[in-house]
Amino acid sequence: MTRTAFLRPRSAAAEPMESFAGLLREWLPEQRWFAGKDRPVTDLHVLSMTELFPGCLHLLVHAGHGGVPSPGNMPWAGDCYQLLLGVREHPSPRLGRAVIGRVQDGPLAGRTVYDALHDPRSAQLLLERLRHPGAVGPLRFEGDAARRVPTGLVPRLLDAEQSNSSLVYGDEFILKVFRRIQPGVNPDLEVPGALAQQGCHRVPAPVAWLCTTHPFKATLGVLQPFLRDASDGWTLALAALAAGDDFTAQSHALGRVTADVHLALGAAFPVGGPGENGLTAEGMTERLTAAAHSVPVLQPFVPGLKAAFSALATCDPGPPAQRIHGDLHLGQVLRAGRDWFVIDFEGEPSRPLSERRSAHSPLRDIAGMLRSFDYAARQRRPWRPEWARRCREAYCAGYAARAGWDPRKKHGLLRAYETDRAVYEVLYEARHRPDWLPVPMAAIERLAVRGD
Repeated sequence: MTRTAFLRPRSAAAEPMESFAGLLREWLPEQRWFAGKDRPVTDLHVLSMTELFPGCLHLLVHAGHGGVPSPGNMPWAGDCYQLLLGVREHPSPRLGRAVIGRVQDGPLAGRTVYDALHDPRSAQLLLERLRHPGAVGPLRFEGDAARRVPTGLVPRLLDAEQSNSSLVYGDEFILKVFRRIQPGVNPDLEVPGALAQQGCHRVPAPVAWLCTTHPFKATLGVLQPFLRDASDGWTLALAALAAGDDFTAQSHALGRVTADVHLALGAAFPVGGPGENGLTAEGMTERLTAAAHSVPVLQPFVPGLKAAFSALATCDPGPPAQRIHGDLHLGQVLRAGRDWFVIDFEGEPSRPLSERRSAHSPLRDIAGMLRSFDYAARQRRPWRPEWARRCREAYCAGYAARAGWDPRKKHGLLRAYETDRAVYEVLYEARHRPDWLPVPMAAIERLAVRGD
């Protein structure tokens, strides 16, 4: 393979893509990060193909879902995904489940295609690109000139379930490779960079990043410091539950840190003005209607859930809308030593990028964390509702101590945002983890029937 073989106009670049499109059509829906599991892939074509280095192709592919409205500003009915594909005649047997298949015809006939992020050699070469800012075709490698990334860092691919793929280099840096791509700057690059300028040390700052200019401008990946020996809040909460330990002190500290990050976000992205409860309620109701259509088990609870949203009309507007985390839960916070850190500012990947970058009530983040305590408490039988209640109280108290206002005194707003979060969880679990569906459904029943 030569570089010129793949750096051609789209019509020519599509030729090698067509030779393994059938393999990708079967492989893509099986990936954890593929968003269209409940929709048939009606077409698959290349939007951009670049030979990143010999034996590794960088692709942006469009997976069409026939008539499904496109997210954000995408002009196609479907989703765009980022793939890094290794192409070899004789791949290492150690690649195992990373192998996509052997190409039968076309310019790549006889070669095996695999997910290159599982290949240590490809992962190391990718880091080398990030260490040296520059361009390869439409791809742009950029970074913080004040931060040095050393050579020789051994890569390992994290196998945790997530909507993207992450490589850890020598326990010093972590590279998040975004899988589902939408036009625009990804918040996971934009927000940590802005917070670093505010002097907020609760969020690891970007060191280097990968973007593209074709077929649209978009963020493809971000390299950040890796917090070695850190444990995520989910793991710590489950350990406390298993040991029968209290988690209120950690929850209180986490509430204070959440408020610190919100205050820094408010300074970094000044918006001003209160949130508009009417529009918020309309959006929540629309999401509920769509979710109930996709997950019929929700339908009996729709009237009670809509009541939570309708009540927003009589609530006080609450704190001003501002930039927020957007998908805050125990898995998005890390504890290293005695300090909490907040990570993953991408927001909910299923929502349009424009929405994830817009201003929202801080109560949306708070509701996400409160729901997370409930999730943790339901991981062991018997369920520990009192444990979850104490954590929720401590978290809100910690937040109030730092922010100057108490989320618990915004009952109507908090109930609406918790309800909206639970609806999102039902849709997510139904699509990706059906065995977990009873967890958010228990909250749905409580919020719809009891209204608390």
